[in-house]
Amino acid sequence: MKIIQATSKNLEQLLPLFEGYRTYYKQEQNAEAARSFLKNRLQLKDSVIFLAFDSNKKALGFTQLYPSFSSVSMQRVYILNDLFVSSEVRGKGFGEALLNHAKQFAIENNSKGLILETDIDNPAQKLYERLGWKKDEAVFHYTWEV
Repeated sequence: MKIIQATSKNLEQLLPLFEGYRTYYKQEQNAEAARSFLKNRLQLKDSVIFLAFDSNKKALGFTQLYPSFSSVSMQRVYILNDLFVSSEVRGKGFGEALLNHAKQFAIENNSKGLILETDIDNPAQKLYERLGWKKDEAVFHYTWEV
């Protein structure tokens, strides 16, 4: 397995994984809108995307981090917004490797750490907890949508 930071050159490899991620969250596929969204993230460099490849150089997973800041700690923090591994290799260490790669990136960039949000029934919670992620039970999260 090899993990790289994606660039615009990896857009077509990333696209089917991103669509798989969106489909998992019950969104309709829209390749053109997804391509445009990812192209903008990569060109504007307002997110960091890591792609995981197998030994045959096939992209089989990705994670996307968005930079933010904590005013309280006065440090950068990364929001791990997306994590997706192709069903053909789930349970084979790709998710773990991507999470560990994201952790190392956060350390190397002197950030406070990583935060994520997930569905309450997402089976990946077991992986997060095994890798040392802590469930926040001290605060509530609220959303406001247009």
